[in-house]
Amino acid sequence: MALELNKHAPLPLRFADLKLDIAPKDEDSKRHFTEAWNDLLVQLRSAVDKIKAEGSDMIPQVEFADLQNLKPEEIENIKRRGTVLVRNVVDNAQAAAWKFELENFVKVNPVEGVPEDDKQFFQHYWTRPQVQARAHPNVLNLITWLNNLYHVKVPTVDRQFAVNEVQKGVELATPLTYADRFRIRHPGVQWNTHPPHIDGGGIERWEEPTFRSCYKDILNGNWKNHDSYNLASVFRTFQGWLALSETAPTQGTLKVFPDVLLSSAYLILRPFFRLKEDRTSDDLLDQANWELDVSTPDFPGIFERDGVFFGPRLTPASHPHLRLEESMTAVPSVKPGDMVFWHCDVVHSVEQEHTGKEDSAVMYIPAVPLTPQNLSYVARQKESFLRGIPPPDFPKGAGEGSFIGVGKETDVIGEIGRKAMGLAF
Repeated sequence: MALELNKHAPLPLRFADLKLDIAPKDEDSKRHFTEAWNDLLVQLRSAVDKIKAEGSDMIPQVEFADLQNLKPEEIENIKRRGTVLVRNVVDNAQAAAWKFELENFVKVNPVEGVPEDDKQFFQHYWTRPQVQARAHPNVLNLITWLNNLYHVKVPTVDRQFAVNEVQKGVELATPLTYADRFRIRHPGVQWNTHPPHIDGGGIERWEEPTFRSCYKDILNGNWKNHDSYNLASVFRTFQGWLALSETAPTQGTLKVFPDVLLSSAYLILRPFFRLKEDRTSDDLLDQANWELDVSTPDFPGIFERDGVFFGPRLTPASHPHLRLEESMTAVPSVKPGDMVFWHCDVVHSVEQEHTGKEDSAVMYIPAVPLTPQNLSYVARQKESFLRGIPPPDFPKGAGEGSFIGVGKETDVIGEIGRKAMGLAF
């Protein structure tokens, strides 16, 4: 196994200072930090063996109608996996009708999408099916349930980490809408654009003090205490999609590393450890072959392009202990109307191959709670919707306001749906 820490241009030297600033200083703290890393590697080895053996069965599945009847241990399993498949959220016939309408939309309008010669991932946000799906009462009820897996904690004072103010104006029971795109992926087409990665923050996880405070237990060497569901800093609680077609493993579906605690701890600690030059065994994953080192600016998985930092993009070389080639797990088979959600710290990817015979189609619909920051975004997003232009988070363009089949305000049915879209505040 060749470990290339950074295939891209070296990161700025200030990142070495950043690591030095974060890393433990005294010998006892360094020892505790290293022991935590070693323990994590042992846990990862066992976890990946289990993931490899169980495959897609590792992904929790639940009927939408049974959400309120789950046992505490079932909820804890969903939280630990960071991923859940919820079946029968929307009526099968309705989901299929939305797919048909989207197919017509891309035929009759000058749509934007990739790849250019055979568009399948579409840069459009306001089609009638998307607008209607986001306002569907079952979708909003599910999003509310997911948001309530989180909680607000009062942060403790820690001299090394910035202290977040307790969130005010947080309503986990009030879902908000975040407009995203859709895909209609064709069988037999190779996709290489979504390798294992994590959304929602790259180098900021270490560099930005408030963001870094979310991982303070990990960086203090107490990774087992890390709480992935503390609403200290959040926009989306989960990314997600609504299935519009039947899709099974190997048919261009989502893949995840189904243990958000272990992968988060490993991601955050990885920059502080390197493979020893004088190794004690041939097993490069053996914790005895790794040592604490903060002398370089390397943050594996983070790379720079034209002055902008991207990532984390994880590879078997940059994050070897995750054993991504064995552990990235396809979600189980889905039918139209099923929904899949994954925590925004979950390592995820899209299968390169689609070996099926039919399209793999989904609408991306994340879970978002009401917070002051999110409400401010939704107010701006509402204006984008009314004008038919891309939402604030996405590349600017002429938009789709004049297209045939664009959703209107009248397609947002129900008070909860209107409030989620910022139309009723």
